[in-house]
Amino acid sequence: MIAEAKVFTQRVFLTAFFAGVAITLSACDEPPATLQFTGETMGTTYNVVAVDKTAQLAPAVVAAQIEETLRTVNAIMSNWDPASEISQFNKYNGTQARQVSDALFAVMTTAMEVHRDSAGQFDVTLGPLIELWGFGAPTSGRTQPSDAEIAAAMLKVGQAKLLTLTENPTTMAKAAPDTTVYLAAIAKGYGVDQVAATLRSLGLEDFMVEIGGDLYATGLNPDGVSWRIGIERPDPADRAVEQVIDVSGLGMATSGDYRNYFEEDGVRYSHIIDGVTGRPVTHKTASVTVLATSTMLADAWATALLALGLERGMAISEDLGLAVLFIVRDDASGALAFESVANQHFVEYAAAQ
Repeated sequence: MIAEAKVFTQRVFLTAFFAGVAITLSACDEPPATLQFTGETMGTTYNVVAVDKTAQLAPAVVAAQIEETLRTVNAIMSNWDPASEISQFNKYNGTQARQVSDALFAVMTTAMEVHRDSAGQFDVTLGPLIELWGFGAPTSGRTQPSDAEIAAAMLKVGQAKLLTLTENPTTMAKAAPDTTVYLAAIAKGYGVDQVAATLRSLGLEDFMVEIGGDLYATGLNPDGVSWRIGIERPDPADRAVEQVIDVSGLGMATSGDYRNYFEEDGVRYSHIIDGVTGRPVTHKTASVTVLATSTMLADAWATALLALGLERGMAISEDLGLAVLFIVRDDASGALAFESVANQHFVEYAAAQ
């Protein structure tokens, strides 16, 4: 799982550039009108571009609706807001089932499904391990923990054994009082989907919503063509585009391991934690991009597949019909080189745009 614990920081990857590098955005001087909005949310930034074919929507009204939607998401999902619903659940020092909102229940239901289908690699209870390895917050004091420390932390993680959901009413329960839930690897995707729903409710059909690299695009961009989305080359020393694809009617998320890590005694420890071993993954997969019908699914599966790595991740994605692109380090040449491996679903999605 990607190591983001207490805050919704921007994940260490890039799926969209807004300086004209990877997304083609051009304002129209004549109707239809182009609406553009930016701001901060979930510890990162958001960007929205929409085409108002009627040129009748007041930008201030649209902006207010977007902000209200994001405030609602934060009030439920934010781990850094002590008053949020998930923070209150984490503070609860008991095991009795607590009623949760429909929104939190929906996100947790998806989290449970991805946890199950990813052989436990997507896990919203990994906070103790993330903290132990020093990836919970920016720090220069990271060091490899002992086997005993890892074993102790492992007792506090495990989504399937520690959390229970029930319907009618919607409830969530902890198996242990100190269980904590962190939603950084799924909540931004959910937030994107909610903003997209808000824009649709306003009658907009052509738009792109991006939060911290997770995005949803539908219809056509202001130039009248599909949204052009850049997938970043997983090079920690540079920000370059590895591949550009057209996206319309899909959510997209990319997870990478190449900007948040530490080295000790010549060993590189990535912030991608294996939920089964309790240790950083050691495979050569550098990033994974997922296209899905919702950004929430793309967000969660990008995280899970990166933890799984190319071989296991590709097998699971084929079984589930997920559209994925793996970028893998090629160490044979002795230089920094990458190989892109897309499954047929990804190729077909990209070709259909």
